[in-house]
Amino acid sequence: MTEPLRVLLADDQTLVRTGFRMILGSEGIDVVAEATNGAEAVEAVRRTRPDVVLMDIRMPEMDGLEATRRILGGPGAVDSVGAGATPSPGEPRVIMLTTFDLDRYVYAALAAGASGFLLKDVTPEYLAAAVRTVRTGDALLAPAITRRLVQRFARPGSDTAVRHRDLASLTPRELEVLGLLAQGLSNAELAGRLHLAEATVKTHVARILAKLGLRDRVQAVIAAYETGLVSVGLRESAEQT
Repeated sequence: MTEPLRVLLADDQTLVRTGFRMILGSEGIDVVAEATNGAEAVEAVRRTRPDVVLMDIRMPEMDGLEATRRILGGPGAVDSVGAGATPSPGEPRVIMLTTFDLDRYVYAALAAGASGFLLKDVTPEYLAAAVRTVRTGDALLAPAITRRLVQRFARPGSDTAVRHRDLASLTPRELEVLGLLAQGLSNAELAGRLHLAEATVKTHVARILAKLGLRDRVQAVIAAYETGLVSVGLRESAEQT
């Protein structure tokens, strides 16, 4: 029997926490702890070891960005995209909560290791589905959405890019897959473009994530841009042809 999904809610608004707790509870998802600021969230994660953390970006004392870095920056974790070792199997997935779409805080959260973000007016059905999605190791954001964030905020050659793992560990085919993945192509689209079976594409993606120590496709898209493998200008040219 599958163990209940365990969630930690971190938000300084009582109404938000109450509403989310009721929604998740009705879906059979356990809320094991709540936090009103980032510092409480970090401590609660250590104490309760949840599967997923729903983390507000803007909170007093310590914001959600810093809390996410601390939660995902321990031994076996990645404290920046592509840095550190492969994520520990017991490490929680973090979903950021925000009232803004595609702002710089969301990008910073993804770069810190979050698996996606949700707007606070999310529907009950999507909230539950999102929590289940990231628990399985999938990213919550489609590559195309991530690409738009990266195009706005990524800076190839910046200090963040330096912390990425060396792309030299990838084979020529894996570099090709990563470049196309960063352009927003799904596994099915990648398979069609490369004339490969979709199962083969999934294997390539899994190997890319493992070699680079990345959590999911969101971090892979960010890595492709910040290391200069794909550039915004290149993508724009491709869309115009």
